[in-house]
Amino acid sequence: MRLLHTMLRVGNLEESLQFYCDVLGMKLLRRKDYPGGEFTLAFVGYGDETDNAVLELTYNWGVEEYNLGDAYGHIAIGVDDIYTTCEDIKKCGGKVVREPGPMKHGSTVIAFVEDPSGYKVELIQTKNQDAKDQEQTQQQLVSQ
Repeated sequence: MRLLHTMLRVGNLEESLQFYCDVLGMKLLRRKDYPGGEFTLAFVGYGDETDNAVLELTYNWGVEEYNLGDAYGHIAIGVDDIYTTCEDIKKCGGKVVREPGPMKHGSTVIAFVEDPSGYKVELIQTKNQDAKDQEQTQQQLVSQ
């Protein structure tokens, strides 16, 4: 088994595609209208669906807004340089709702951005974090 995709209902498909593709750098993998059901599906991601989990953006024709509820958390994306990524997102018109910094009660550097429908996307610093984790593991092994 493997995770295939996560579906998000969006109120404006074109704005959402612009955000996920132009701002976050995903690729539009496929898109199809379903006239009988009055909806459109667009799949976006960082790689081919055969090897990567992707996002399914569902646009129900004529529905421009959803109540996101309080059960939804966020999507998480790993980035090499979170500070540059957040600046690039702002330059593209994206909304950074939590600036980069350490997470509460931890040292992992995170930030949050918001898509046009209000969904939160967490950015997690991966490059330097991996080196820190390896260093801590080495120190723990040496001290044992």
